[in-house]
Amino acid sequence: MNRDLAGVCVAPSDSIRDAMRAIDVAGSEIALVVDDGGRLLGTLTDGDVRRALLAGAALEDPVAEHASGHFIATTGSLDRVGALEFMQARGISQLPVLDGDGRVVALHLLRDLLGVDVRPNAAVIMAGGRGRRLGVVTRDVPKPLLAVAGRPILERLVLHLVGSGVRRVFLAVNHLAEQIEAHFGDGAEMGCRIEYLREDERLPLGTGGALALLPRDALLGDEPLLVMNGDLVTRFSVAELCATHARAAARITVAATEHRYEVPFGVLEMEGERVRRVIEKPPVTWPINAGVYAVDPEVAMRIVPGSECTMPDLIADCIQRGETVVASRIGEDWLDVGSPETLRRARGELP
Repeated sequence: MNRDLAGVCVAPSDSIRDAMRAIDVAGSEIALVVDDGGRLLGTLTDGDVRRALLAGAALEDPVAEHASGHFIATTGSLDRVGALEFMQARGISQLPVLDGDGRVVALHLLRDLLGVDVRPNAAVIMAGGRGRRLGVVTRDVPKPLLAVAGRPILERLVLHLVGSGVRRVFLAVNHLAEQIEAHFGDGAEMGCRIEYLREDERLPLGTGGALALLPRDALLGDEPLLVMNGDLVTRFSVAELCATHARAAARITVAATEHRYEVPFGVLEMEGERVRRVIEKPPVTWPINAGVYAVDPEVAMRIVPGSECTMPDLIADCIQRGETVVASRIGEDWLDVGSPETLRRARGELP
């Protein structure tokens, strides 16, 4: 995000020629028009310049006459993935970052965000479930396309992967698959290549069975596949998951988060019949499967094509074979949108 902003900023009195020079030197396709205090007054893109010149403007005209005051900027602190999601949602290629007084402090460029180091891992998102627990909500819309904060859950996952360097994504589809395929197409607008693993609607394959549909070239090499459920709202670290997998030389690495439950009663700590103390409504936490995995391609190749297989089945098989299965903690930024309650929580309707 940090850039040399001096080269991309111009004063209102500077000429169109000055703005063109700034756009060219900075390579940003935009000039930021700022006042003496660095506060953003407007923007001038290379398209704005072309339109102004075609309309008869002179190169020495001040930029203030042609800059747009209806710009999109953010005052929040966005990481790479957050900025990418923000810009994709609004169809913009440049995003100025302002402080509380409206001064420009940084500039996000879409090409830089998409230019993150490309990871060799392919990703598989299981997006074929019917979402029966959500009832009528998923009768006409597949669960992965339900919107959270104005964006489909599945689109958030794809953009998160793209922002983390993943460029090849497989979507395993079944229920209302045509809607998902129409929404994502070949993935070009998302900054990646999207391919589809089409399940037979009469033969659901489970959360792992669709891996048997992967083309041969996706199973070659030593890099793990990134496998995840398509109903998650999460920003797990792809790099950390893969690093944990490599350190442990694991066959499967399971992303783990914590589930907290508060016992609704006073719990008795006993010694025989004697009560040592009463612990009032204690919280209990367990590490739980977050529905995100790094999977050795050789494990995926064991799945019998056309057979139902879950990820817990694959994990159990690896453990039975004496192979290494490890967990990688992903923190609390995770929500499984599988019920009306969790959907409302993801949408901010419940605490």
